[in-house]
Amino acid sequence: MKSLIIEDEPLVAKDLSKLIREIDPSIEIIAQLESLDACRKYFASNASPDLLFMDIQLSDGVSFDLFQTVKIDCPIIFTTAYNEYAIRAFKVNGIDYLLKPIDKAELSIAIARFHKLKESSRQDLQQQMQTLFQQIANPGEKPIYKERFTAHSGKSFLVINQSQVACFHKDSLIYLVTVDNNQYITDYNTMEELEELLDPRYFFRANRQHILHIHGVESYRADVYGKLIVKMKSPLSTTIDISREKAQAFKSWLG
Repeated sequence: MKSLIIEDEPLVAKDLSKLIREIDPSIEIIAQLESLDACRKYFASNASPDLLFMDIQLSDGVSFDLFQTVKIDCPIIFTTAYNEYAIRAFKVNGIDYLLKPIDKAELSIAIARFHKLKESSRQDLQQQMQTLFQQIANPGEKPIYKERFTAHSGKSFLVINQSQVACFHKDSLIYLVTVDNNQYITDYNTMEELEELLDPRYFFRANRQHILHIHGVESYRADVYGKLIVKMKSPLSTTIDISREKAQAFKSWLG
């Protein structure tokens, strides 16, 4: 499995290469490139590798500029923070980023996610990358929201479309519950982090423990104190409380 490191700090590139070899010897680092100019020359005569490790701020510019002239259709693990919008785009499209100094455990998780991505079709990967590049190039456009979610099923990962989500709920971990009443563990750390990625047309934060999908709601009723009791569609058939303070917002969301 062939990989490139794009990094303008030689010691950082050396350390990263060492960590990659320790974590996954099957990844072959075929080149280390230090600038946009070197990248353009490389890709002019070489195909995209299986995986890129890419710094964002290079000596002669921002690495995102490379995508305007070079076709890159492989997954990328970014190795620095760029800005809040870009980080959100990485999360939405299932592409990882690592803050320097690079932590071995975080790098190991990122590489594991890459292996899971390989299970998707090449066309899906290309579409994800194209969407990411467009979002980075046009940060003033409307917010982007996650349409597919990865969740744990034993030792495997499932890809679940947002239309199949009934709700998310937090216990000690954050779980995705499907309309078929299957429950899967996600990798989200907080409900707030997850909420930022969800389209508010379809998802509503009911309380601290629950985010509802509009297709999962069957009905609701108010109690004597103005609190709403929401019944989820079968086969869930569970009820979720919404406070009096959020009741009107919920009704407006339902339309």
